[in-house]
Amino acid sequence: MKFVDEATIRVQAGNGGHGCLSFRREKFVAKGGPDGGDGGHGGHVYLVASDAVNTLVDFRVARKHRAESGQQGAGRNKTGRSGNDLDVIVPCGTVIHDVDTGELIGDLTDHEQRIKVADAGRAGLGNARFKSSTNRAPRKITNGTPGEARHLRLELKLLADVGLVGLPNAGKSTLIRAMSAAKPKVADYPFTTLHPNLGVVSVGQLQSFVMADVPGLIEGAADGAGLGLQFLKHLQRTRLLLHVVDVAPLDSVSDPFIDIQTIRQEIQKYSVELAALPCWLVLNKVDLLPDEDIDAVKQRIADSLDSNDELFEVSAITGRGTETLAQRIMQELEVGNLESQQPDED
Repeated sequence: MKFVDEATIRVQAGNGGHGCLSFRREKFVAKGGPDGGDGGHGGHVYLVASDAVNTLVDFRVARKHRAESGQQGAGRNKTGRSGNDLDVIVPCGTVIHDVDTGELIGDLTDHEQRIKVADAGRAGLGNARFKSSTNRAPRKITNGTPGEARHLRLELKLLADVGLVGLPNAGKSTLIRAMSAAKPKVADYPFTTLHPNLGVVSVGQLQSFVMADVPGLIEGAADGAGLGLQFLKHLQRTRLLLHVVDVAPLDSVSDPFIDIQTIRQEIQKYSVELAALPCWLVLNKVDLLPDEDIDAVKQRIADSLDSNDELFEVSAITGRGTETLAQRIMQELEVGNLESQQPDED
């Protein structure tokens, strides 16, 4: 299935039904009086989050969504049937904006969470409503009001605990394959990852977390270069970033230390909030270098970077170090959960 993370749709709530102008007419019944019924209310439009879908691809075709309108009232004081509400299913993690006003309408993060995005039209009143002691035969009714119409921009931000960042060919896709059941494309050329991938990493019984892999960043990504900028928004909900660094690049020009600085600068340019997330360094492809060279790289990083972030050595292709990394991530996430649940002290 094609991954689509943005879409624009039009929603239209149902119109209210008109009131009825009617008078009672029965044999042997004189002065029957007004008996026009009210119209029915229109249906509202709701967006409902669901775990069953993970992309907005359906909205590339189905762009218009309209709820049912209420029916007109009838004689004998019959009220028109109200229109049914319309539920539009979207993936969990969908952010909703009004295209015309720029207003943020809502953020659907939980399964079955729902939000009303278009109000239904109200029902019109029949002439029986206007009968009074001074007006025994009213010929007045009201029409139903039109339902609200809006243009919405849907933006999907994936829900993940851990996000992978790095240059193209750093081994992010291989790492998520090694640590989870996800099977993203892996090849020996840049930009093999063209859309985000999610993988569930199982650490132990009832212990797991979700990891997200996005296309690699390049220098100038914050200004629109490459593919990474388009998908960095999917990392804004994560609680931890793993910066995957290739310590054994195929070309002799690349420098792991310069690569680290490049990625950090691009993330800082893109979002201060994203740059504030904890970011651990993951030195990948350590199986291609002797231990003394790995130690030299680690020492240079420690001496040059003003950071207390943790550093890990892994080989995604062989699995070396991935279990230790997964356990440490799980430990960090569990500690974060416990802290967030503790009541504030007076």
